[in-house]
Amino acid sequence: MALTINLSLEVESQLENEAGLRGLNASEYVLQLIQTALPEGPKTGSDLVAYWQHEGLIGSRPDIIDSGANARMLRSKSETREPD
Repeated sequence: MALTINLSLEVESQLENEAGLRGLNASEYVLQLIQTALPEGPKTGSDLVAYWQHEGLIGSRPDIIDSGANARMLRSKSETREPD
């Protein structure tokens, strides 16, 4: 993907200087900065469950005691629903 960003001359100069100190060109340095700043997603199933717990998605429906039965009921309702 190509992305164009308009920078002030001062910021462009700073980027080029910092990149040069690291032995990179400005594009490589900016890519490195962006990759470092972006949040990482869950890598394993347990990471995903921990993320869902942190976001409050697990346990958000305490009224559903048996999730399997609830899923079957929803599926049955959707299969027998009358078209609009």
